[in-house]
Amino acid sequence: MILGDQLCRRSPVLERARRGEDVVWMAEAAEESTHVPSHKARTALFLAAMRHHAAWLAAQGWRVDYRRLDDPGNTGSLGGELLAAIRRHHPRRVVLLEAGEWRVAKMFEDVCGAEGVPLVWLSDPHFYATRDDFRQHARGRKQLRMEFFYREMRRRHGILMEKHGPAGGKWNFDAENRESFSSSGPGGIPQPAGFPPDDITREVLRLVEQRFPDNPGSLRHFDWPVTPEQARAALDDFIGNRLPQFGRFQDAMWTEQPFLFHSRLSAAMNLKLLEARDAVRAAEEAWREGKAPLASVEGFIRQILGWREYVRGVYWLWMPEYATWNALDAQAPLPRFYWTGETEMRCLREVIGQTLEYGYAHHIQRLMVAGLFALLAGVEPRQVHEWYLGIYVDAVEWVELPNVLGMSQFADGGRMASKPYAATGKYIARMSNYCQGCRYDPARATGENACPFTVLYWDFLMRNEGELRRVPRMEMQLANLRRLAPDARREIRAQAGRVKKEVCV
Repeated sequence: MILGDQLCRRSPVLERARRGEDVVWMAEAAEESTHVPSHKARTALFLAAMRHHAAWLAAQGWRVDYRRLDDPGNTGSLGGELLAAIRRHHPRRVVLLEAGEWRVAKMFEDVCGAEGVPLVWLSDPHFYATRDDFRQHARGRKQLRMEFFYREMRRRHGILMEKHGPAGGKWNFDAENRESFSSSGPGGIPQPAGFPPDDITREVLRLVEQRFPDNPGSLRHFDWPVTPEQARAALDDFIGNRLPQFGRFQDAMWTEQPFLFHSRLSAAMNLKLLEARDAVRAAEEAWREGKAPLASVEGFIRQILGWREYVRGVYWLWMPEYATWNALDAQAPLPRFYWTGETEMRCLREVIGQTLEYGYAHHIQRLMVAGLFALLAGVEPRQVHEWYLGIYVDAVEWVELPNVLGMSQFADGGRMASKPYAATGKYIARMSNYCQGCRYDPARATGENACPFTVLYWDFLMRNEGELRRVPRMEMQLANLRRLAPDARREIRAQAGRVKKEVCV
């Protein structure tokens, strides 16, 4: 079995299989685009990449049983298609890499168990740490923190290390990677490499429009890499043209600039079109050859070797219970504008509008605009998770769910991150030009033009004050809250009620 996020050509599954005797099974299933409403570009990326991979397999002489979405009798679910394939081929065993989603793994275990066919899971070699590696790291620790895991990974794999310790004498250069643009904006930015759809991809784009006309998002800009060759070209383009400036401005945002200096490589890595090791190696080589500064390279590598590996460990350590946690008892519904981008808040209009157009937003847009508003408004975490899982082209649950429930929404109560990422509208004003021309004032918490982010920030602190007292890194923010006079508190709470009634709809 090869799943849609396992499209590597050097897979252990293929290494164990025998051409001419074993069958390579792949299937498209409508349920994977409807169990959460999947962005059209996300569905198209998976299907196009899968079909290209199946064509490559056939050209290499493999017996490929590939079920298309529009094949007669397609059951619409991966479980149903696996059951049909087992009854079609009568296999001695079913072999596949570890799935990237607990739901899918459970589905396959149930089908194979019911049919009496052994299911063999192979460890996924595309990660630096195995699931057992992370369990060993977590064992006996009162708290998990990415920074300590990241340092352990750097030492173990000898990445950005020198004779006496970390390159440059520091483990991370985060303090140097938080710059915003001047009032004149980012200036000229080399646009990322795009890959015009070929015949296979164009067929997929037509199919997605036909089968999922009501799913969110647009296919107008679809130019994602769908083969390993294209993914490598995208990596080379990033390393040569945008990595040198990436670090300084990785947290910055600007209107009508969806990509800035970011790599756009996460989707290719998550589908295994691009090896994470190749991306890390290319970035480190760029620094050692003097082609990119250490701060930029370290910031990029930390996203892969640090966060990407860490959240995968967290996911498999605590699932399936993790998906149900709601430490702050947030119960509000997800506002409708998350599906349309229609809101007077310019920052959210920009970020969600961009997301609907491209299926993409960079990490600060996701965390400190879309995610921040949901946190402050008290949106039920499961709804936030399902929106992120469906709306971004690079979303696979093992990486998306911990980032959303743990880091963005603090629904795990601090098990993954050391504090909620709560801020007023002033943060957005400092890191972007989104507030220019917006009807709301990020400095105001009350009054007609009060910024909903700033209003809801103070309401969030008041609403969760008891729970947040147990979070050491929130002490300064709670101290500021305690300075608010009772009248100011009442006025802010009243303003927050109006925001929730008039804006969060």
